[in-house]
Amino acid sequence: MRAKITYAVTAAVLVVYFVLVGSRGVLLIQHGTALTVTFGVAVLILPFIGVWFLWKNTQFVQRANRLAAELEAEGGLPVDELRRTPSGRIDRDSADEVFARRKAETEDAPDDWRCWFRLAVAYHDARDTPRARKAMQRAIALHAGKPVNA
Repeated sequence: MRAKITYAVTAAVLVVYFVLVGSRGVLLIQHGTALTVTFGVAVLILPFIGVWFLWKNTQFVQRANRLAAELEAEGGLPVDELRRTPSGRIDRDSADEVFARRKAETEDAPDDWRCWFRLAVAYHDARDTPRARKAMQRAIALHAGKPVNA
């Protein structure tokens, strides 16, 4: 729940920022000189890119959450079996052990979105966010029945 609140607050702050930046772009365009119009258009492009990025990220999170809910209903969510340091951080060797198992499961069933979902969680636990995201994208695509590039 804390992650959802953090995401919502961050998204709201970004939307406010996009509105402020966009209003500055409009003011520059209204000034009317060639230079200010050029800068105004350039400034307006940034909020559009930001809104697009926020929208795509929100879609990704929603799809991943749907997969998590489905996997939870099946009883297939990965169990947190990681050892932790006294400060609460994940023990690196423990994360590597779990990752090796998840990777082997995925290699044995490369078309199973559930394996890719669990591999994404293992990547995340190993602090490899880019690969975690790619694995989750693959899980989402497999679940949706879309073709997936190797």
